[in-house]
Amino acid sequence: MSRPATPGPASVTYEYLTDGAEIYRHSFATIRAEANLSILPPDLAHVATRMIHAAAQTDLPEHLGYSAGVVTACRTALQAGAPILCDAQMVASGVIRSRLPADNEIVCHLGEPRLAELARELGTTKTAAAVELWKPRLAGAVVAIGNAPTALFHLLEVVRDTGLMPAGVIGIPVGFVGAAESKRALADNPFGLEYLVLHGRRGGSAITVAALNAIASEAE
Repeated sequence: MSRPATPGPASVTYEYLTDGAEIYRHSFATIRAEANLSILPPDLAHVATRMIHAAAQTDLPEHLGYSAGVVTACRTALQAGAPILCDAQMVASGVIRSRLPADNEIVCHLGEPRLAELARELGTTKTAAAVELWKPRLAGAVVAIGNAPTALFHLLEVVRDTGLMPAGVIGIPVGFVGAAESKRALADNPFGLEYLVLHGRRGGSAITVAALNAIASEAE
């Protein structure tokens, strides 16, 4: 009994969309069909749409925590030229500069030589120690934390101890240790901080910077 010949590599074919505009249209149509965006205010629904697009997780709206004015506060600050303070280079690199309304400065201190020594002095991580270096720019800035729960916790400590108030905090660190707790602390903050979080362990650079890019410009 003969067996069918095994197809060679040249005979393998794949069917997939190749038109960029159609892929884009279909992606956002899927998001709007599957995600419950109606539970969010309109300005935040726009931001959540971009976050879902970055993560392919249509349940995100049900897990967002936010202050009522976070989108307006961050967008107004950016339009006025406020810097963006990032906890990781992955977040800083993901900012779409063409969407920034005022050629805003993007700040990430993780590459600074003095950071390792500062972290040892403070007894914390380098990402948390980098928050110390934000202090001269922190008042009125837009903060984007996508990786380090320790950075988010230390930011809250700095606000508590100095009274320096950023315009808004996009706090979406990812991880198994401290991520959910740091986001809950931000959401429960007693300082009046404007904030956006994704509750639980989920988060990361892609979701964080997607939120930031959507806040920076309403264009889809």
